[in-house]
Amino acid sequence: MMSFTRRAALIGAAVLLAQPAFAQAQKLRIGVTPGPHALIMEAVKPVAAAKGLDIQITEFSDYVVPNQALDAGELDANSFQHKPYLDNQVKDRGYKIVAVADTVTFPMAVYSKKLKAVGALKDGASVSIPNDPTNGGRALLLLQANNLLKLRPESGLKPTIADIVENPKKLKIIEVDAAQTVRSLDDVDLAAVNTNYALDAKLDPTAAVLREDPKGPYVNLIVVRAADKDKPWVKTLIEAYHSPQVKAFINEKYKGAMLTAW
Repeated sequence: MMSFTRRAALIGAAVLLAQPAFAQAQKLRIGVTPGPHALIMEAVKPVAAAKGLDIQITEFSDYVVPNQALDAGELDANSFQHKPYLDNQVKDRGYKIVAVADTVTFPMAVYSKKLKAVGALKDGASVSIPNDPTNGGRALLLLQANNLLKLRPESGLKPTIADIVENPKKLKIIEVDAAQTVRSLDDVDLAAVNTNYALDAKLDPTAAVLREDPKGPYVNLIVVRAADKDKPWVKTLIEAYHSPQVKAFINEKYKGAMLTAW
């Protein structure tokens, strides 16, 4: 006769085997940059957890490594970049990564510790801009939109300093790493700063001397490897990010400094 202890053990094992396979959450490694992207992804986590995804966030201090890590399989997704930057990275580096959803828009702005308005800008003033092709071009387009310089029309969304054809105030354009534009404010008259870095440094986007039109091509994205784009977890991740809970968090936290794109 089978002992009570052995019978109980067999029953317990059978119960464990009968547990549904989806009881364990699927882990996702998602890369972000510090500041808003990281904070928003923290707000996504509990929504995703209720849908069976365990998001593990990794922060990167620059714009280059998150795409390297994703393409290499060290991440499952990233959320930090807009489409012009992604397109440039794919073209230049051959990454097999694709956008699967829009997230938020961060209007770029120009800040100053020396001027209250751009009208007070003197000839020969210094302006720092990000040194990567996409965000540097974005800064130049913002300066052009405010009649501070003129660019070759054919330069499109990625103009460089070489595309400046008119510079009536003889501005000195200084290229620095995007993350260092805030620090450059002590040394220049104007600095073009991405909103995520501005917020991290406690700058007030509404106090900027110039601000980009938010209805531009610079909507940020969720990006995955091309081979993964149709996997079920991608759809679930997008649903979690595009949830009413996350939209409410963004609206309350940033009060218009960034806009949701869904």
